[in-house]
Amino acid sequence: MSETLRISRKFSQRAVMEAIVQNGPISRASISKQTGLSKQTISEIVRQLELDGWVQETGRTSGHIGRTAVTYELIPDAAYIAAVDLGGTKVRVAIADLACQVFAEEVAPTDARGGQFVVDQIAELCKLAASHQNIPRERIRMAVIGAPGAPDQATGRILLAPNIPGLDQMNVAAALEKALGCDVTLENDVNLCVIGENWLGQGQGIDNLAYIALGTGIGGGLMVNGQLVRGVSNAAGELGFLPFGADAFDPESLRTGAYERVVASFGIIERYEQLAGQKATVPAIFEKAAAGDNNAVTVLDDTAKLLARGIGAIAAIANPQKVILGGSIGLREELIERVRKFLPQCFPYPVEIEASVLGARAAIVGAAAIGLSHLHNALFGADAPDSRMSLPPAEAVVFKEASR
Repeated sequence: MSETLRISRKFSQRAVMEAIVQNGPISRASISKQTGLSKQTISEIVRQLELDGWVQETGRTSGHIGRTAVTYELIPDAAYIAAVDLGGTKVRVAIADLACQVFAEEVAPTDARGGQFVVDQIAELCKLAASHQNIPRERIRMAVIGAPGAPDQATGRILLAPNIPGLDQMNVAAALEKALGCDVTLENDVNLCVIGENWLGQGQGIDNLAYIALGTGIGGGLMVNGQLVRGVSNAAGELGFLPFGADAFDPESLRTGAYERVVASFGIIERYEQLAGQKATVPAIFEKAAAGDNNAVTVLDDTAKLLARGIGAIAAIANPQKVILGGSIGLREELIERVRKFLPQCFPYPVEIEASVLGARAAIVGAAAIGLSHLHNALFGADAPDSRMSLPPAEAVVFKEASR
């Protein structure tokens, strides 16, 4: 078979598989209408997919004039994806099947020792999650790891993640592949959040979308014209390093980020201490503001203005239709209401501001989406022609009960 014919065959195979993923149960005639491929070609591809264990007959069409037709659907448990959200304080793992049903979650405090200890912890959590659903380890064919900072695809290191030591000194991807026994993809955690929200959350059907996670730190994910923006070194969206807020030329700003130093949790705590003369946690500051503490109200107003400035900076460059806020602080309605008030005072164009509906699961959902796309590429041999991910429709996705 010539190289041209081989590539054509791979694209045809992927087109048939995506038609089944999106619309199964589906007949060969319906696949033909959707893909433009001949019925003979589709029959050959479907037969091979059946033999390889990826699709199965589900019945026959009914309610139509004329002969009934055999219908086919994906076998969801033919392969699995491990979706991992690695944070500075917690690591969350879930297993997803080929239909992107997400289940068997495990959550644990991130091993403070970092490095190989975190790699081993992720592997153990994946093993636990799989065992609770009796999933054979060999069926986990792909793992997607969402981590803070900037994954370096060339070296496998994770840069700009000071809260988890050692990840910038080792090939994290290779270590995880060895520990998990499957292919591994590293991705920025907030990038995964914007993908998750675009698929199943507040950003469905929106091609120009931003996600900002605000908590201990701050990070952003950005989609432009339906494509995730990563940048040359996967550092797009590192909002903490916006050069305003604290002194951008202070050496500390090169480590933590000038903007993160003032807008994230430590900046909020510091501002309250300066005004009130006493320390308080972030949740306590929100409680004090609700009770009428003027110092706490001032701190939340200042934080909302800072966040509005950051959103304005993103909007001036990328012009998103909507900005979704997440993270332990970003999800607070008191803060979101203030941002909606202050943003029009510093930015002239309308931008929708919404709270994430996926919450802590946003990165897990995005990891499952990335994993499914990569798995399709690996199994069926060709990237989607327009580089977009083909995912099951949102209404078909099910979150099963977590194992813990």
